[in-house]
Amino acid sequence: MNRVVHFEIHAANPARAVEFYSKLFGWKFDQYPGGPTDYWLITTGPADQPGGINGGLVRRMGGTPKASDPTPVVAYVCTIDVENIDTMGAAILAAGGTLAHPKAAIPGLAWLAYYKDTDSNIFGIYQLDKNAK
Repeated sequence: MNRVVHFEIHAANPARAVEFYSKLFGWKFDQYPGGPTDYWLITTGPADQPGGINGGLVRRMGGTPKASDPTPVVAYVCTIDVENIDTMGAAILAAGGTLAHPKAAIPGLAWLAYYKDTDSNIFGIYQLDKNAK
């Protein structure tokens, strides 16, 4: 089966993006040396923890999407499993992110909300909850 094995975040200000994601989710960023452009490898969790993927951060090569733009056509939206969607949503806003779509139930499964980071990239947060309605 074909599975997502890597994600990429594009940022006009990589240092700001590193701070945003490392503070919120505890991700580790390591600059990849010698590439054709500035690139950081992102480790989202321990290798022995199942179900996660790692990714990369690259300096945006075009214009930053406007905050009012919908998801760019060439983007994938990655969703991050969180322990408490309300607490994480508040932390995202405090870190300079913005709400893209409010928390909604996936009945009998989970809560899901979408936010934009400080470069207007959209991402989801997801909290398992069989009682979600």
